[in-house]
Amino acid sequence: MRLFLLFLLLAGALSGCAAVSATSHDLSLPWPEEGQSAVEIEGLGAFGAGDDGEPVPIASVTKVMTAYVILDGHPLRPGERGPLIEVDRTAADESHSRVESSAPVRQGQRVRLRHLLELMLVPSGNNVARLLARWDAGSQERFTAKMNAAARRLGMRQTTYTGASGNEDSTVSTAADQLKLARAAMRDPVFREVVSLTATTAPGGGQRLPNTNTLLGRHGVVGIKTGSGTAAGGNLMWASRVRGRLALGVILGQRPGAGPAAAKEAALRAGAEMTAAVERRLLGRGD
Repeated sequence: MRLFLLFLLLAGALSGCAAVSATSHDLSLPWPEEGQSAVEIEGLGAFGAGDDGEPVPIASVTKVMTAYVILDGHPLRPGERGPLIEVDRTAADESHSRVESSAPVRQGQRVRLRHLLELMLVPSGNNVARLLARWDAGSQERFTAKMNAAARRLGMRQTTYTGASGNEDSTVSTAADQLKLARAAMRDPVFREVVSLTATTAPGGGQRLPNTNTLLGRHGVVGIKTGSGTAAGGNLMWASRVRGRLALGVILGQRPGAGPAAAKEAALRAGAEMTAAVERRLLGRGD
């Protein structure tokens, strides 16, 4: 109960539009010891912990902005599949990459927009992110300009996008900025549907493609996106819903230099601890 009073007092002093510095003692949450992190609880405000908020690479968390821009320009209703989009040679060739995450697509396939969003956000297909960028804007470069314009509109002042997939270490942001994006993206019902899927399937076949976010279904988690790279470390944007209250969180920079797989697992472990603690707080269970 004392923690809820503390949340309410802090929320009254904040606008709820940005994360602020806090210590683990302030919120009694298991803030990661490295990198950056931020949490927002619906109706209570936004809070943050971590380093000084310098922009850092965010890897495939970038795809949340890609989806946000795509759905802003081509909105879908729940259950709607959207237009057919033809897979070009570039996306098909990139599907065989051994150095980045990709989704299996073939040249000439015509795939619905909704399915392509799933292939981008669930198994984290870099090739599909770039395909959607070309389809929407004619080139990845023009699409990236739209991503940066959207970031400015959302008040993400420390964010720079240089590609649609996040494969570039030059795409950088902060936990506080990504929390603003999480809030905006989760307002879209189709985005919420897609990021809550535990798996999708390859176009034209039954191959099951699991979600890289293995926290789904635990501690109320309903999304959103993982990201990892050698320079970026492990990153996670998450959403959970407990007793009807939405909580959002961002964790960046876990074990940079360890390699993408180990870094992603570190981010997921940190996310599991954080979402479990938030769930306990909202259920009134304490530590």
